[in-house]
Amino acid sequence: MKGEMDKLVSLAEGDHITELQNYLSALTDEKIKALMTNSALKGKRVGAMLKGIFKGSPSNSSEGANRRLLVYEHCIPLCESGDLQAEVAADMIGLLMLETHTLSGPSLAKLASLFVDAIKVGKMGSGKSLELFPTVLTALAACEALTYGKGELSGEEYKKQLINSLCSSRWDPQCVIHFTTMFRDVPLSLEELQFLVEKVVRMFAKLDLQEIPPLVYQLLLLSAKGCKRQILDGIISYFKEQDIHQEEEEKHGENLDLEVQSIPQDQLRHVEGTVILHVVFAIRLDHELGREFLKGFKTSYGDLCPFSVALLLSVARIQRYEEQVFDLLKAAVVKSFKDKQLLQGSKFLQDLQLGQCSAAKMILDTVRNSVFGWDHVTQGMVQLGFFLMDAFGPKPGPFGKASEGSGGVARTPPQQACKLGGQVLLQGFKMHEPIRGEILEQVLNRLVTKTASPVSHYLELFSDIVISAPMILLESSSKLTETFDHLSHLPLATVQGLLKAVQPLLKVSMSLKDALILVLRKAMFSSQLDGRKSAVTGFLLLLKNFKVLGSLASSQCSQAISSSQVQVDVHSRFNSAANEAFCLEILSSLRRCLGQQADVRLMLYEGFYDVLRRNSQLASSIMQTLLSQLRRYYEPEQDLLPPVKLEPCITTHGDQIFLQEPLAHLVSCTVHCLLWLQNMHTATTDDSGDDDDDEEEEGYRSDLQAILESTTRRMLKSELEDFELDKSAEFSLASSVGVKNNIYAVLVMGVYEVLMEYNFIKANYNKSHLEGVTELFSRYHRLSEILREKSGKSRTSSNKTPRSLLSMGFASTLITAIFRDNAQSREEGLSVLRSNGEFVRYALSVVVQKIQQLEETGHTDGPDGQNADRAFRFLCDMTRVLMWRYTNIPSVVEEAGRKERRCSLSQLCLEGLLRIFNACQQRFPDKMTQLLSTMAAEDDGEQEDASEVNYFYIRQFQRALFTQLSGSEEDFNSREAQLLVSILAVLSRQLQPTSKQFVQMITWTVKICKETSFEDPTFSKGLLSLLFSLHVLYKSPAGLLLELCQDIHSQLGDIDQDMEVERQAHFAVVNMKTATTAALLVLSQVDKVLDEVDWLIARRKGHTASDKSGSAEASQAAGQQDPAEKAVTLQLGSVLTALNELVQTALLPGTCTITLLRELSRTYTTLTTLVKYYIQVCSNQPGALPARFEKLVKLSGSHLTPQCYSFITYAQSGEIGGGSNEKKKKKRNEANPAASAKLLRETKAIPNLIFSIEQYEKYLIMLSKKSKVNLMQYMKLSTSRDFRINAATLDAALQEQEDAPEVGVSCHHHSISGFPLFHSLTYSGCF
Repeated sequence: MKGEMDKLVSLAEGDHITELQNYLSALTDEKIKALMTNSALKGKRVGAMLKGIFKGSPSNSSEGANRRLLVYEHCIPLCESGDLQAEVAADMIGLLMLETHTLSGPSLAKLASLFVDAIKVGKMGSGKSLELFPTVLTALAACEALTYGKGELSGEEYKKQLINSLCSSRWDPQCVIHFTTMFRDVPLSLEELQFLVEKVVRMFAKLDLQEIPPLVYQLLLLSAKGCKRQILDGIISYFKEQDIHQEEEEKHGENLDLEVQSIPQDQLRHVEGTVILHVVFAIRLDHELGREFLKGFKTSYGDLCPFSVALLLSVARIQRYEEQVFDLLKAAVVKSFKDKQLLQGSKFLQDLQLGQCSAAKMILDTVRNSVFGWDHVTQGMVQLGFFLMDAFGPKPGPFGKASEGSGGVARTPPQQACKLGGQVLLQGFKMHEPIRGEILEQVLNRLVTKTASPVSHYLELFSDIVISAPMILLESSSKLTETFDHLSHLPLATVQGLLKAVQPLLKVSMSLKDALILVLRKAMFSSQLDGRKSAVTGFLLLLKNFKVLGSLASSQCSQAISSSQVQVDVHSRFNSAANEAFCLEILSSLRRCLGQQADVRLMLYEGFYDVLRRNSQLASSIMQTLLSQLRRYYEPEQDLLPPVKLEPCITTHGDQIFLQEPLAHLVSCTVHCLLWLQNMHTATTDDSGDDDDDEEEEGYRSDLQAILESTTRRMLKSELEDFELDKSAEFSLASSVGVKNNIYAVLVMGVYEVLMEYNFIKANYNKSHLEGVTELFSRYHRLSEILREKSGKSRTSSNKTPRSLLSMGFASTLITAIFRDNAQSREEGLSVLRSNGEFVRYALSVVVQKIQQLEETGHTDGPDGQNADRAFRFLCDMTRVLMWRYTNIPSVVEEAGRKERRCSLSQLCLEGLLRIFNACQQRFPDKMTQLLSTMAAEDDGEQEDASEVNYFYIRQFQRALFTQLSGSEEDFNSREAQLLVSILAVLSRQLQPTSKQFVQMITWTVKICKETSFEDPTFSKGLLSLLFSLHVLYKSPAGLLLELCQDIHSQLGDIDQDMEVERQAHFAVVNMKTATTAALLVLSQVDKVLDEVDWLIARRKGHTASDKSGSAEASQAAGQQDPAEKAVTLQLGSVLTALNELVQTALLPGTCTITLLRELSRTYTTLTTLVKYYIQVCSNQPGALPARFEKLVKLSGSHLTPQCYSFITYAQSGEIGGGSNEKKKKKRNEANPAASAKLLRETKAIPNLIFSIEQYEKYLIMLSKKSKVNLMQYMKLSTSRDFRINAATLDAALQEQEDAPEVGVSCHHHSISGFPLFHSLTYSGCF
């Protein structure tokens, strides 16, 4: 054997070609195979031997060609056997590749078939010989003709058949990576490449998870040939399925089939991380791949998944894609929230059972998944969080002011997107240590720099960060200290939020607390007023949160500053004794504020009460401070009137007068602090206390009591003249005297109010004392009436009635006492208050004012104003009283009040209830049931079920409204009825649309609308709005719209005066006076229906675009119309029928006509969008159009379009007559024709409508050609599109010319003066 090998090699190395050929001819095939095998296994001179065989086997002879083929056929399995050394196999394959081009066509075909067969039976395990296959296929493709079966094929076609056969066969999962690598070197057409990529992507599921990253890497290299989008989609789809499976496993872990091999979560996440790195690296090198990747997301937002979000965030690290990625994610987030909102508000869309992808959930899942070492994702995550918060944070209100009380539940899509940004950053902060510093720095930077816009969302995030990781923040205390340096320059709201958030840190960090105190002391002497206010805010917060030894527990005073406050009373670094010294030092600093502007003093007075409740040991210092301050303005001489000095309360600057001391607030603060201390003293009298402290407390307490009693006595004796505030005084804000008198009046009224509260509480329901309260009120009322009267007369209207200084708790106590207190012992005293009608009205109006303030800002003035829990408790008490008062005392009792042209007490109760329900839904959305349950607690029929409790009150308000509607129209109280409808609307939001109570509610509303015929536009608007808001959650309002349109048409008459309209009476609420209001409401509802239809069409378009490849599925669906398409067609049909009624109605010129023209234009635009969709469908799968769609086109062409042109003519001609009813004519003649004509000229409604109609017809022609269905047979071109000469108009114009110097050309959109002859030319189209 060795000798034969040596001889073969020596002959090959020499030039003895003939001898070599003869020698090889003498050897049998088996011998040659044995020589090759032996040489290859030993690894010696195998290359030389193969070269010798090739040299002695000329390809132009059949023997040589066969021998060459023999070498290939033997060496390929030999290399795959795994018996050879890797270097030997590589050398052999290299030699074979060099000689491939010499093989004949049939040999190549045979060799290629050998490869395909080996792959099919799984004999290509090692994949070493696969490097040769691309060379074989390339050589094969170059052949001109090859025998295939009984015919012939070109080499290219033969190659295509082989690849098709190969991709259709079963692949060994272990070889998929080898095959993919191999195909990189195979020249492929686009069709072949698509087939191959589909095959590889299908194999993903059969591979071991660890083999996915290398396969993805090979696929990405393969993407250089094309099919980039397909490859990326395949990768993303695979991981999307894995994530879904993982999620299901987490939800129902034990219930899943145990035979299914579950993938460990950490393993999956690590593989995903590796794949993301591969894809990002490929995109860095191939920008076309990046463009395809982003283009794919633009067309399919709904396909977001945690993996694709992570991929996007990683790609965002590439600078050229950063902006595009965040814009894409921003759009996806907003679209997702908008879609959710649209679906929640429409039963019509819910019934279609459309799948909904939540972008927010996907993003938060990505954040959770990133904990598995996805460092390449975290940076993008931080950027995305801040991008969303910056883009969708609260916007500044008018004049750059932040809208007050922006807190509450995130309801709108932008608010939800902003909240999502905060969640991303908070979760990221908790999970990833490396990004904590950056998040904190960026949050603090924004708090400092964004002074022109609200930063409440960043404050909320910062507060959450402090709670979640206080100790981590202490490591970054230098950043916080740096932020403190800017406190005096920041808006007050920012300072308050920031200091509340850092309170827990101040208790454990001495250095941070010292730094803050230093900054606050500097701010106390700031030249800016806001800086000084910030200092007061900071010091008050510190006083509330650093408790002194012996102070009452926080549970006793139940005062929570904020959810971010963490009460730490025992810790290693501080003690109560140190806290006392610290607090007294702060108090001494705060005393300096008592000489500053009114705003600063006001903050101090409003804060002292909360400080006292949290830190009762500071009572002596606080009360002494208040007492000394009060004495400055108190007249000690008991015989002198008035008892307060108003002169020092004001200050002048030039010729301007300002308030210097908010005296009423000072008295209010003193009274509330004194009352609280007295309550505490009474509660703790049994306990032995410190005698010295008691004596001191008794001292200032008796002094204050004496001052307040003396003040009350002398205020009762004082007349308005004593304050220089009688009826003859000037109150105009234009003069300095008027300004001074206004300030005095407000101060005196405030003092009266505070004394009323103090004396009511001290009276303990004693009759003579309560008479004093009513006497105080009568003086307050007299002054308030003078102020109202004077401000009414002045041209410049003064400010609204000043906010009442009664506390919310007292307002609640007062109305409870007046309306619900049945104790016999108090009867005599309370009768004094109850018999005073003005006092009762005042008490109710204060309650309404307090609720309104809570609804708008989230807090109220006075003690406990910032405490959400107490505020809610007061709301519950007020609700109970107001509800009882409204339902138990009939309005008939108040008939006398109606003559005075002001709202009745019942109406005030209703307004209060409406505001309470609104405030509760906005500020305490989770407590609405609790609020209603507390109302129900006193009723006999207690219901456990929340919806039952809710419906119980709905029924009560329904009965009240029914009573209103049962009387005559003269007795109808429109405002009260409107309030009842508004309350029903608010309460009905608490009902589940699937509940029987909701069905009963909607049935009742429909009944009322059908039976109520009062001619009150405002009430009918409220009632119809309620009907629509309920109806959309029950079913599509399309049928309702048609009935209403028929009623409106019936009431207003036809645009053709000679046409007698059939009398329709579906809804009695639509009558001559309310028809225009109803028409505007109907049109707004049509707009919402069109929004839903547009959304559905856009959704279908997206699916059609993504389903282009799935032609089999598409053709299967061709015979059966998609439910969404069917719903769109039916909805549009209903809208067209309804609009057909309205467009024939003689609507009043003005807003109603313009709105109708706009809605018609919008309808045609939507129809055009639907036509474009069907053009797209016909391009993908030629076939017949749905019959329903053809009917829709017929309806639009034969019914609506001609009527539109008639309506345009009517709208322009200013025909205000119509119908025979004199009442109608009178109503129409009330409209100003000149103003209406001007409105029509100034809008583009008519040309826009005509353009929309023509665009619709244009695309119908295109669809007719595509679908081979003549849709234009239903279209009738209008003659009103032509110029025409109207003889009668011409004669009138010529006649008019003699009287007037100027006439004009009348046109749909504009008129041109100066051409008298053409006055009769009218061109309907304006084009």
